[in-house]
Amino acid sequence: MKEYKYNVNGVEYKVNINSVEGDIAQVDVNGVSYEVKMDKVVAPKPVAVPKPVAAAPVAKPAAAETKPAPEPVASASGKALKAPLPGVVNDIKVAVGDAVKVGQTVLILEAMKMENEIAAEVDGTVTSISVGKGDSVMEGSVLLTIG
Repeated sequence: MKEYKYNVNGVEYKVNINSVEGDIAQVDVNGVSYEVKMDKVVAPKPVAVPKPVAAAPVAKPAAAETKPAPEPVASASGKALKAPLPGVVNDIKVAVGDAVKVGQTVLILEAMKMENEIAAEVDGTVTSISVGKGDSVMEGSVLLTIG
């Protein structure tokens, strides 16, 4: 059983996912049981990122429960690398001050039990990291900044 906490318009919701069979999920929201029919997830078209030697890995689509990202660890000057899909940060492969190249894997984002390699979109130096290992992020959340 997975447990999540959400805050919607100032109201806190405690959500427990008890089981998922096919497209039906058994959930409890603030102690009240619900049977939820899930829509089919439509996969976005893959986007190739140019890389000097080979094509960069393409993130695989999925959905996951989310929470807002924490405050950045360092200054945020440069190009923001945003989450291409919602998920959980499994691993951060770089640190603030590291030099990165286009296509280099900088972060692993897990979505629907699949690990997605998130690649740098520009050459530069990591100026800030806005997430931590284990954080849930929404699509479009800033993961890190490359200056």
